[in-house]
Amino acid sequence: MQIRIEDIKIRKRVRKELGDLKSLMDSMKRFGLLSPVIISRDNELIAGHRRIESARRLGWKTIPVAIVDHEDDLEKLELEIEENIQRKDFTTDEMADGYLKLEKYRNPGIFLRILLWFKKFFRKLFRRFRRK
Repeated sequence: MQIRIEDIKIRKRVRKELGDLKSLMDSMKRFGLLSPVIISRDNELIAGHRRIESARRLGWKTIPVAIVDHEDDLEKLELEIEENIQRKDFTTDEMADGYLKLEKYRNPGIFLRILLWFKKFFRKLFRRFRRK
């Protein structure tokens, strides 16, 4: 569901510093919003202040939201905290592996190019069969 950013009520937050939003804005510009902002039924922000501010700075008028059915202040605070702590960053090894895979896709060797060509060919072929 989309909602106008100006309709979201931002009250006192646990997070005081939004930090540098440039990388988040770059990500949102390139891929869109990957996780919706969380709001209550009365449009009060529960989680996603950095996403809202980034969207605002990008000139977005609306933003995807998920509405939760928690009206109790205690539950809203628990959700805000939970949404910000229940994630796990990649380890250094995982990050290195991910970047190596990216590099291989961006600069594929001959065998990977052939494999990707066949993959693309068969996807197109099977899409034609599904349409008929």
